[in-house]
Amino acid sequence: MNRHPTLLLAVHGTRDPHGTAVAHSLALRVAEVTHRPTRLAFADVLAPSVGDVAATIPGPLVAVPAFLASGYHVRTDIPRQLALAGRADAVITPALGDHPAVLDTAVRRLVQAGHRPGDAVVLACAGTFDPHARAELDQARARMSQRLGAPVSLGFIATGHPTPAQQVRRLRSQGHPRVALASWLLAPGLFHDRLAGAGADVVARPLCPDPAIAHAVAARYHQAAIAQPA
Repeated sequence: MNRHPTLLLAVHGTRDPHGTAVAHSLALRVAEVTHRPTRLAFADVLAPSVGDVAATIPGPLVAVPAFLASGYHVRTDIPRQLALAGRADAVITPALGDHPAVLDTAVRRLVQAGHRPGDAVVLACAGTFDPHARAELDQARARMSQRLGAPVSLGFIATGHPTPAQQVRRLRSQGHPRVALASWLLAPGLFHDRLAGAGADVVARPLCPDPAIAHAVAARYHQAAIAQPA
């Protein structure tokens, strides 16, 4: 077997051109970090799809889902697209959310946005109905709370409740003078745009572009590639 499988970076996709540019930039940075063939594919919204790209890749393949929790796309959609493309042999790595570099980046973004000690914090994520992914998001919330030494609440932008705006109102009603939204989103787009109207004092930027996220992708790839039989 080829010692160096191709890395397929599977992102969600967005109609926001800035978000798409960030995805392409991440793929380029991952290729620079790994020194391995790297292809970008979209799980939804945009083309080329994960299945279409996978079908064109000869030899071994490692798919790295650029998602922060293991919801529908990671657990069902990407494996199905790979199988339909005749690439059921591809190795799919875990999502990125529990990699330490992701939390480091989220906290850094929050501080850069103006977070102050004592601020109430809401971790804003896309959301999911998948109980496994929901548990992962709650674990991310707990890790951020531990890092900040203060309570952190979850806010679901698109799927699930409470929303970030609902959490901001709740925290205000409890007497918190300042509320900060930490971003658990990889790229700019519709979901992050919605945070501007949530009523928070601080809104952190998405996690990309940031070299640490490329290194998290690289770590997932290398771990999977090493585990493959020769």
